[in-house]
Amino acid sequence: MANQFSSYPILCASFNQDNSCVAIGTRHGFRIFDSSTGRLLYERAIGAFIIVEMLYSSNLLAIVGAGEQPALSPRRLCLFNTTTRNALQELTFLTSVLVVRLNRKRLIVVLQEKTFIYDVNNLNILDTIDTVPNLKGLSAFSPCLDGCFLALPASTTKGSMLVYNVMELQSHCEIDAHQSPLAAMVLSSNGVYIATASEQGTIIRVHLVSEATKSYSFRRGTYPSTIYSLSFGPSKELPNILVATSSSGSIHAFSLGFAINQSCAVVRCINKVADSSVSESVAFRASISIITYSGCFLEYRLSINHQNESSWILEREFNLLAAISGHAINS
Repeated sequence: MANQFSSYPILCASFNQDNSCVAIGTRHGFRIFDSSTGRLLYERAIGAFIIVEMLYSSNLLAIVGAGEQPALSPRRLCLFNTTTRNALQELTFLTSVLVVRLNRKRLIVVLQEKTFIYDVNNLNILDTIDTVPNLKGLSAFSPCLDGCFLALPASTTKGSMLVYNVMELQSHCEIDAHQSPLAAMVLSSNGVYIATASEQGTIIRVHLVSEATKSYSFRRGTYPSTIYSLSFGPSKELPNILVATSSSGSIHAFSLGFAINQSCAVVRCINKVADSSVSESVAFRASISIITYSGCFLEYRLSINHQNESSWILEREFNLLAAISGHAINS
């Protein structure tokens, strides 16, 4: 996720596809961490980066510079090998790269008015999708090969989106989720659900992708707020936890179905949130990892009882910017 707050030291932050690693980009370079221990696995100080995406726990990174140096143009996407410390290949575009997503078969590159789909193994271009003006690169991607979908805004005046099957290279459906334009969206890792929020930021809706039907609707709050990120908990079957961060300074956690249907748990967060991920979820508990733009990694244990009463316990906290290579960081 690219940084909306240029005064903060972290320019981007993202979890890899299985949440085992965290990647951050700063004005000086990029860093990779083990999300379970806080151990700094890799760092490279070669300039400012606005996109750093990992391919699972492999040595392949997709990186895009912030343009503060001529060699780090935001129009240039570099596939980087952390073992050889060399660029494997570069792709250059006519406009700035806003979002990059990848799995073991596909590389997705989102620009302001076009989205490109590549074969990740040979970088052959497979398809190009013309999109409505998408200044923030709003998009969602499910890395699972059996449900590999890409969602993009389909309108600038209302909250509709196109869902595209990137393995079959064809449109899957179009969903009208909100009356106002979209502000955030996320697909569950298995491609079963898509969650969206509009620019109003008061309602979060969850649709079943296979049938393009609404399954859940959650109220985040009464007053408008900007939704920064949405994140599903991973699951081999159905994800059951959805987390939302917003400009209100709160983190909301919602449960999908089961015994605590329509429940919401809230924690106040001091810093602006750059990215969040639900690293573990069961019916009544979840471990929620959060990265803030100031460089904090926070891990909360959320518990909800049968009376829908929630409790948040901060289990780990460390500074990503203070890490020393090869060492784990204690909370």
